[in-house]
Amino acid sequence: MTDNKTQRLRRSGTLNPHPEKVIDPLFLDSEFFDPRDLLQVRYEMVRRAEQASLHETAKNFGASVPTCVRARKAFREGGLQALISQRRGPRGPHKITAEILAFVEEYRTHHGPVGSRQLVALIAERFDVKIHPRGLERARAQAQKKTIRQ
Repeated sequence: MTDNKTQRLRRSGTLNPHPEKVIDPLFLDSEFFDPRDLLQVRYEMVRRAEQASLHETAKNFGASVPTCVRARKAFREGGLQALISQRRGPRGPHKITAEILAFVEEYRTHHGPVGSRQLVALIAERFDVKIHPRGLERARAQAQKKTIRQ
């Protein structure tokens, strides 16, 4: 069972996946310092790294030395907000634009159900973009989900 704070941390993307690795005395038996709060852990780690060795600091806060170094740099360059990890990689299909999806839907409206392999060939011919059939299927499914939600 998760409590309210755990749910809020999860929603905000700041839930520490390994709070048990935080062994710094500041977080042991404290009502204020919570090892589940990744932002708080990272901030205190950055502060501690100014006074102690990186190796010892990283160990006490359940992080690697490279993570500690990156956190220090991120904090210097972007402040507290920069300590929150950002999702890596693409944020969605970058080749399949709204224009391509509109073309696909219009084509299917006029020609009936058409398979992804045939659609991919038509897209390549018309837009000069090479797309994998499965990528097109996923993009269409995602677009339909968005339409249903609205």
